[in-house]
Amino acid sequence: MRPLRSLTRSQPMVSRPIRSRLMPHSATAVDFAQLIKVYRATPEGERMYSPAEVVTTERVPCVGNPDHDRICTSIVERSNLSLRMGTRRFTRLTNAFSKKWENHWAAVALWFAFYNFCRVHKSLRVTPAMEAGIADHVWSVRELLEAA
Repeated sequence: MRPLRSLTRSQPMVSRPIRSRLMPHSATAVDFAQLIKVYRATPEGERMYSPAEVVTTERVPCVGNPDHDRICTSIVERSNLSLRMGTRRFTRLTNAFSKKWENHWAAVALWFAFYNFCRVHKSLRVTPAMEAGIADHVWSVRELLEAA
């Protein structure tokens, strides 16, 4: 199996590339589905940043055997929000962007490692790595950097 980096470098990560390039390698270990939302047209006079009204939704199983009741966007949306708030590289109109793909990749990997091993989450009262049984204590940043 090729490294994930070689699969994603030249192609944006949208639904079709995920299914066609990543899923054949992990089809036996992944349950993947899409929640497709159809929005109502924005009426005249609405502000650009106003949320659109969702008219209907459709749950489409793509790979594996996903639980139909758990197909939602809230988990990935929360993950995206945490990533955007934790690394300014994903916010609009910022000067904290990466000019090189390697720098961007390293910054995102470092943030995810910190998020999972060093940061105690209020709802869990431990780190996600401790909750998953991967770590037995909260890592310091020094410990994280030494492990890298």
